[in-house]
Formats: sequence, structure tokens, C-alpha cells
Amino acid sequence: MLNKNNHYYFIGIKGSGMSALALILNDLGYQVSGSDITDYTFTQKGLEDRQIEMLPFAEANIKPGLFVIAGNAFSDDHVEVKKAHDLGLEVVRYHDFVGQLIKNFTSIAIAGAHGKTSTTGLMAHVLGGIEPTSYLIGDGTGKAVKDSRFFAFEADEYQRHFIAYSPDYCVMTNIEFDHPDYFKDLDDVYDAFQQEASQVKKALFVYGDSELLKSLKVEIPKYTYGFNEDDNFYATNIEKTAEGSSFDVNHHGKKLGRFMIKLYGDHSILNSLAVIGVSYMEGLDMATVAAELLTFKGVQRRLAESKVKDMTIIDDYAHHPTEIDATISAVRQKYPTKEVIAVFQPHTYTRTKQFLDEFANSLQEADHVFVTPIFGSAREQKGTVKSEDLIAKIKGSAHLITEDTVDQLNQFSDAVLVFMGAGDVQKYERAYQKQYQ
Repeated sequence: MLNKNNHYYFIGIKGSGMSALALILNDLGYQVSGSDITDYTFTQKGLEDRQIEMLPFAEANIKPGLFVIAGNAFSDDHVEVKKAHDLGLEVVRYHDFVGQLIKNFTSIAIAGAHGKTSTTGLMAHVLGGIEPTSYLIGDGTGKAVKDSRFFAFEADEYQRHFIAYSPDYCVMTNIEFDHPDYFKDLDDVYDAFQQEASQVKKALFVYGDSELLKSLKVEIPKYTYGFNEDDNFYATNIEKTAEGSSFDVNHHGKKLGRFMIKLYGDHSILNSLAVIGVSYMEGLDMATVAAELLTFKGVQRRLAESKVKDMTIIDDYAHHPTEIDATISAVRQKYPTKEVIAVFQPHTYTRTKQFLDEFANSLQEADHVFVTPIFGSAREQKGTVKSEDLIAKIKGSAHLITEDTVDQLNQFSDAVLVFMGAGDVQKYERAYQKQYQ
């Protein structure tokens, strides 16, 4: 699929994976352009920095000679996809293209209902500090490095897209029921992960507290990581402070070293264990791995921090109850004495309806909660549930908020304001900040 004569055209170039892949092909010296909505998205900055052309969707964009990479959100009925087929152009779906691309490297896939982006970012940072490493991260970040040994990338289970990948290694962070618009139930999700696990070539790394992950059947080595001594890679002597977390890592009774991360929450320690496990199996020096872990500052839209007056602003992608739990827990570790105010944008009607009680339980861990109108998706524009239904289930202080009513947040001072969601929750953050500019 890689040909210097190709002009790669991305339909949906601002998608988190699509934009990352466009950056990779640009780094490799290929001609790249694409189309998307005209609204601003956080993923487009990297494209703008590389001067990659982004056009509004239009049938006229599709011309003879293009090699089309179509985002998974766009069906064959989409005006540009349809035109590409009418012209007889080669049209490849995003996940199929990535599945071919990774064959040129020692590939490390990161799969799971949650934690993919953070773990991929950490994996790319650590491996890239030691050996040439290319990566594709679901925060819109992608990079190709010449003569790379490793390729770290996200493997998304939605619509079983990750079945297109046969990586050398795979880290599976968890199996949970999500994407109720596609998967029937947890068994259906498990079946998808089992199929992907069976395609891994060298080794599978799984979170040791997940019985579902541990029950996956593979013919390659399967290593567990976690906090228990029966895990293959486990953390002990854990110290959590406002500066981060420190811990020893052990493998079959052997201490691999002491590691520190300037990250927060148990999930960050677990992500680090997965990275350490892969690094160890690839023969990398543990002292060097420790040095690289210490310098990692996080990925986009995962506990991304800024300041407005005396308020600490957190921007986070959390859009599932488990992720909300992890985000609020991490914020409380870093800011143990401050009030935590959550501004949550529910993402898709089916997910909100499916997890209404779980969302309420997770959100009420914050001191105050504000819920925005539900953000739909390209596939789902309406539903039978409303944000008010979620608010009614939250115990304590919970209110509806819109762009026009962000001044409700002005009552707080010297606190942490956490904007969470996978849609366009940042518009509420910008509306809040605009008051003080």
C-alpha cells in the first residue's frame, strides 16, 4: 500500500486515529491531504503544523489518481466515499491500512475498553527514548521515525476493527461492556478480544485482576501484570504523593528496579507495568526504562492541565464510568486538599442509557457535578435518554450546564475543574475561560 507515487487522501482526516496516521505518512515523505467537518477539533493542530491540507467534505474533492483512506465513521454512502468508488479509486479503511503498515516493525498493540491512549503514549515515549520507534496514538498524535525498530499503536475493539491487526505484542488493559450500539453484551465483547488475542505473534500482556483477560486462550506466552505476587510483573512498596507514584517492580521473584512516574492513580502504575513488561521481554535495560518513565508528561486530553485565575482546569477524555472513576481518583491524589468539580458531557445516547446508574455513581465521587447536553455521533443523532435523567440519579450537587450558563462555575475558587467527555466538551471549557480573557 505504500507507494511514493501515491497521493493519500483521508476521508475524515481529523479523526483521532486518522489524523495520527496522516502525520505518519507525511513523516514518511508521502503526499497527504484530506477532508472533514469545518468545526475546530483538537486533533487538527498537528495537521496544521505540518501544513497538511484539510478540505470541507465535498464530492468535488475526489479526483482521479487519489489513494483513499476512509475513516471508519463514514459509510459507503458518504458522498466522498461513493465518488471514490464511482471513479474506481483504491479505497482502504483506516484499520485495514494500519494492519498492513505495522508489518514493517516489531509492533505493540494496546487494546482494552479503557486506557489505550495513555498506555500507548507511555509505551511510545519509553521505547522511543531507547530505540527508534514510530507510533500512532488515539489522541491524534502520530510519528514515523526512520529505521524504526518498534511501532506502538492503539487497537480499537469497536466494530471489531482490531481484528485487522496481527501484532507482535498486545497489551490488553481490560475487557468491559462498552459500545452498546454495536456489541450485544459482554460475551460479544469477550469474543472479539479472544479473536484478537489469537492473532498476536510473540506475547500477550493482560491485567492480572481481570478474570476475563486471564481466561483468554492463546498458544503464545501470556503475562499478567498487577499488584499481586502471583502476577508475572507486579508492583510492591508503592508510594503515592502529589508528585506522582513510586514502586518496585518484580518478575518471578526478581526485583527489576524501582520506578517513579509523574502520573497519578492506580491505572497509571498498571500502564507502567505493561510498558516495563514489554521492555523487559525485548531485552531493554531497566535503568534506562526507569529514566524514560520519569520524563513522561502524559498525552493529549488525559488529565491535561491549565490554569484560570486560582482554578486548576483539567481536560480529560473520560467518557465511561470506569474512566471517570480513574480520572477523579487521579485528581484527588494530586490535589488532596482541593474541591473537585466535574463537568461531564455524556457521549452517545446508547452509552448514556446503558450506564445511567454507573455514570451517576462515578460522578458523585466529585464534590459538585455539572452535566452538559448529550453529545451524539455521526452514527447516532438522537435517543430516548436526556442529561436530566442522569442528573436525577446523582446524589448531592448536580446541575445541567450549557455554553450559555457556564457562569454557574464562577461560584468556585481555588478548586479543580474537570471537563470530561469524548465529544466537544472543550467548547464548555473555552466558554468558561473566555470570561476571564
